[in-house]
Amino acid sequence: MSNLGPTEIFIILGVVLLLFGSAKLPQLARSLGKSARILKDETKGLYENEPDQPPAISSPAGSSSSPEREPAAPAADGHRPAPR
Repeated sequence: MSNLGPTEIFIILGVVLLLFGSAKLPQLARSLGKSARILKDETKGLYENEPDQPPAISSPAGSSSSPEREPAAPAADGHRPAPR
């Protein structure tokens, strides 16, 4: 699909004017502006709630850089639990 030229934009504006009438256009523009402002404020709030640092990327399974697990402590009866 090609870009809209000035002729197409004027045709679209004329159709919108015929559909909604000259009395409804200021109300329509006002409500679109309020909606855009609300959307902008909400998305700005989402970015402010994000942490400063991105989450760390975990290494793939089986990598040699993974931390070693501590051995399990013996239970009260002196026996170690079975390995998982």
